[in-house]
Amino acid sequence: MPARRPARTALAVTAVALLSATAAACGDTGELRGAGPTPTAASPAKLWPDLRPASSPAYPYDVATRETVKGVTIPGDDIRRVDPVDVVEAELTAHPDDYGSKGAYHATVDRMKECRPGGNRARCPLLKPYYRDLTGDGRADLTLGFRLYPTNQTAVRVYTVEGHRLVQVLADNDAIIGVELAGRALIERSPADISGYEYRTTWVWDPGQRAMVFSRDEYLHVGDGRHGKTPSASPSPSPGESAR
Repeated sequence: MPARRPARTALAVTAVALLSATAAACGDTGELRGAGPTPTAASPAKLWPDLRPASSPAYPYDVATRETVKGVTIPGDDIRRVDPVDVVEAELTAHPDDYGSKGAYHATVDRMKECRPGGNRARCPLLKPYYRDLTGDGRADLTLGFRLYPTNQTAVRVYTVEGHRLVQVLADNDAIIGVELAGRALIERSPADISGYEYRTTWVWDPGQRAMVFSRDEYLHVGDGRHGKTPSASPSPSPGESAR
């Protein structure tokens, strides 16, 4: 099942660093100047050492998802020869609770019909596929995205080939501003609940779990409230790999 991200709430803007303006003096000759007394280094102070540790996580979160895709063949074990439409339709079939008539993303099913030859491509929810080695096995993996109608969310999926089978190794649904591939990491950008900020979630390959796992969630100041230009879903290909 796709990972369900818990509702994230901005705790306080006190986490934002307010940079004081340190203007350079006019007529600065560039000479070295003393910075004043150096403060004494202090080790971190451990608060509440007797606090009883929590016995369970604050909220459930699937840090990894892994699922074999049924009904999709891989000609020559070449993931580039797999039809992305077949891959998405296999997920729609496998998860009726999400995509059935009463599912949260039920409208996606009818929209996917437009992705076939003769359909209205403007209504097709499937985004351009990208190919890059994210698992480190030297072979290209498949990164897919498709809109989840009638919501404003986007599904982000990563697939690899193992034992002649197509395996989904990342599944996340979120409101997406942009997606980036950086080396072997996948980074999602999502809107925050305070204007001028956004979340950036990083997923990386974990050999132990054989899946892309959640590794970092950052809350960043990005400007004056207007999100910048959405980056391309793939930067320049890494050596030996192409992104399409």
